[in-house]
Amino acid sequence: MSHLHPYERITVTISDDGLLMRPHDPDPHDSPSCTRVSWNRTPKVEQLPNGGENLAADWSASVVIYGIIGILELFNASYLLVITARRPVGSLLEETHIVYGVKDVSAIPLVKGRAQQALTNVAARTTALREPSRDDIYLSSAGEFAHERRSYSSQTDFVEGEGTRVVAPTSDLEQAQATPFPPSGTLTPTSSESAAVLNRMVLWTRLAGRNSATSVEGPSGAFNPTAVNADRNDKAVCTVPRAKPLESKEEQHTELEDRVVRECIREYTKGCMFFSYRCDLTRSLQRKHEQSLKCATQDKLLAKLNALPQDRPVDRSECSTNPLTSALPLWRRVDRQFWWNEYLSKPFTDTGLHSYVLPIIQGYFQVANFHLPVNPQDPNDYSISPVDYIIASRRSRRRAGLRYQRRGVDDEAFVANFVETEAIVKVQRDGSSNVFSFVQIRGSIPLFWKQSGYSLKPPPVLAPERTSEQNMDAMKRHFQSTIPVYGPHMIVNLAEQNGKEGTLCGAYKAYVNQLNRNSVSYCEFDFHHETRGMKYERLSTLVDRLERTFESQGYFWLSDDMLLSEQKGVFRVNCIDCLDRTNVVQSTFARHVLEMQLGAVGLIIPTQGGKSEVDVIFNNVWANNGDAISRAYSGTSALKGDFTRTGKRDIGGLLNDGVNSLTRLYSSTFSDWFCQAVIDFMLGHRTLSVFTEFLLKLQSTDPGELMRLSRIRADAIATSVSLLLEEGETLFSGWTVFSPEALSVKLSDRFEEKVLLLSARALYIVSYDYALDKVKLHTRVPLEMIVRVAKGAYIISSLEEGSRDPIQNAGFMVSWFSADQCSSQKTTSPYMLSPTQLPSLESSQRTSVIRRVCSALKNNAPKSNAALTNPPRSRVVGDVFAAFKVLPIDPTRIEGESTMTYGELTDDLAGATTCKEVVDLMVDAIRRACCKVGAGSHEDFVIEEDVVSLEDAKRATSMYSKMEYGMKRLLWLGG
Repeated sequence: MSHLHPYERITVTISDDGLLMRPHDPDPHDSPSCTRVSWNRTPKVEQLPNGGENLAADWSASVVIYGIIGILELFNASYLLVITARRPVGSLLEETHIVYGVKDVSAIPLVKGRAQQALTNVAARTTALREPSRDDIYLSSAGEFAHERRSYSSQTDFVEGEGTRVVAPTSDLEQAQATPFPPSGTLTPTSSESAAVLNRMVLWTRLAGRNSATSVEGPSGAFNPTAVNADRNDKAVCTVPRAKPLESKEEQHTELEDRVVRECIREYTKGCMFFSYRCDLTRSLQRKHEQSLKCATQDKLLAKLNALPQDRPVDRSECSTNPLTSALPLWRRVDRQFWWNEYLSKPFTDTGLHSYVLPIIQGYFQVANFHLPVNPQDPNDYSISPVDYIIASRRSRRRAGLRYQRRGVDDEAFVANFVETEAIVKVQRDGSSNVFSFVQIRGSIPLFWKQSGYSLKPPPVLAPERTSEQNMDAMKRHFQSTIPVYGPHMIVNLAEQNGKEGTLCGAYKAYVNQLNRNSVSYCEFDFHHETRGMKYERLSTLVDRLERTFESQGYFWLSDDMLLSEQKGVFRVNCIDCLDRTNVVQSTFARHVLEMQLGAVGLIIPTQGGKSEVDVIFNNVWANNGDAISRAYSGTSALKGDFTRTGKRDIGGLLNDGVNSLTRLYSSTFSDWFCQAVIDFMLGHRTLSVFTEFLLKLQSTDPGELMRLSRIRADAIATSVSLLLEEGETLFSGWTVFSPEALSVKLSDRFEEKVLLLSARALYIVSYDYALDKVKLHTRVPLEMIVRVAKGAYIISSLEEGSRDPIQNAGFMVSWFSADQCSSQKTTSPYMLSPTQLPSLESSQRTSVIRRVCSALKNNAPKSNAALTNPPRSRVVGDVFAAFKVLPIDPTRIEGESTMTYGELTDDLAGATTCKEVVDLMVDAIRRACCKVGAGSHEDFVIEEDVVSLEDAKRATSMYSKMEYGMKRLLWLGG
């Protein structure tokens, strides 16, 4: 039977064939297993027989790590991401269930020489980074969270690139400011975050220092911590621009690879990632208890049938509810939507190496404790009850990403910034242990909407390309997925009911009313209007309005493992970002429920003429929670954090909010674009093509949007076929391609996506209006008239390496004789009925209408088939051609599936992995169709010839375009 829990410490060393790993603290009853990760760009992970004793490995030169995040496969190499420093933040109800925050991550290249250097650096760092003791992590007597009291002056974050590059040491002050845990119980918005962004904005300081970068390696290649001089918070994407441009593709890949790895490490080390070796952090206590009862019922049934294995191991240590869970490894028990490193862990899960799989969540976790007097009315009674207050926030990885890149809902009904926050209370009373839990959720408004990030307060707008039916369907499916998990929803919308946010809020309310479900209620509370003038005490009126909802929802309560109550509903709180206003209101709700829970066991929170010790602890915990979620979504600490922490606003808080707002503006305008591409890649939603797209466009496409565009293109092909093909005309293939608007043009300022239909009689070139879902214009080229097809590179931009690659930038050009009989061009809109204009028709009626439209088109078309076989030469007016560039092959992952779906490829193009291969298949299909009518049999029918060569593209690229792209690249990437 496999080890149920991940190894807490793993020893790593080098061998000739790969990286070797084994548990540092092996089970004394079992021989230590040994796992090898081969040296390869696509590494093989395998468990070695006999523990690998016969391998030539020097275990004395090994290093110890605290867990494996997964394997990152990039352009030139793959990297094993490992946890080299952890931060214990408390225990989940039981002493053995310690929860850790990810503190330091290293990337080990799966290339022998570079891996050896990386392990040397890890060894140097682990001696400098002492793991704090258990005493360093708990609360002080005043109830304030005690930060680790040690120096971080020697701490560095590094990434192994071309030779190991070490980046960013931190001083004591910087580290204290950057951590999500306050050293003295008061966490202000981090000035180091703002300072880092301001440094990145001062571009001339970087340009001035482009030739003065200090080496981070000593003369012998050993790690030299004194040579590092960059800011740790700036290690993500903005580096000093290179004095010399990178020439080769491999050099550019190395530079990009370095940035990708650094950004992955940054995501895991900015204080929002948590894990536990012994318990599942992805599920609330109530869901664990339900799972426990279900498992216990199954076991009883199997026992009655004598079908329960006698030697079956049972893990009873999940939490204090004592669940009887089946003997499954930890990663098989987690809720996958909160498991952030699932995709990176796939090489280990696929090979059954359960002990090396460590599920990591993004969100926040903190444990606080305080004491309450048992009899506050009796001054002579000094008896107290200890109370543990635990907050656990879990941020969904579905529709994951950053603020202005991910808004609203997607086609899978997942919303941006969906966070489940659970407040757990454990209190000892009269010798019994009582455990309470209260869950709230937050998430973006579940409609299709967007918001530009190029201004300080941009208005949110509904997506114009989405219909009301699509919005209604997405909202309905969203609640269908969350209500079975959380129960009836009380929506609390905190956004502005008027002004810039009013349109979106009005639509939200209207769609909820139209949904008309008893399990979904709606409450609007214009936070800014109600609390203007810093009158935050008005939040109590919202609690009063929802008092009956609090009573009907209740909370989860176990007393000595006896279930006394369950939570029967949930508050779904949102503003626009689901950050600042949302966190304030959720903390207000949690405070109200805390009083209810303590009152259930006869305890009250004393108030001694002001805020009590409990209030100070409670406010700090929720302020830290808001900062962590805000840092994950917007890159800065939360606004209004001073109110959450102290219960009041002051001028200092307003100034901090102003600085953080400017920081958010800068991040959303520049750095977030690359960060989003990295997030999509490390979650498995996009392949390496996302970085090619980013370097070309300096932005990336939402994976869900790629799948939606794929479906739209398929519908466009189907609509064009039904409207344009004549009766009895056989369709061979249908494609979507990129092409100049006009014929006989290769390069143009006006390109568009066109539908290309290949039938047994003709080639149809269709200009399609995707917004209106109808054919604008089409050209019918009889196959007999096609005289030549040229295929080759089709370069339309020379600005970036990805756009200059002839393998991924390929196209073809079809030439034909033009005569008034052999080529017809006509606008079809007079006869056109869009499918969206026929919503009320049944399928049979719709087919009948489309046939009548096609008949009208055919009757108005010239009857030229007889004249096309031998067209009179006098009617030929010259050669005409059309140029087509194939669309990028951009595979996207569908949630819940392990395979990649090539959304842009039709069945006849399946298997093609490059644009050149797609062109070959398309041209071959056209040649074979022409041969059947006797037009494509001569030798020079298909020729190898660039449609637009790289030299032509360079000449066509204006100096202004080059300067514009160079400035954007400098701002987005820093080089």
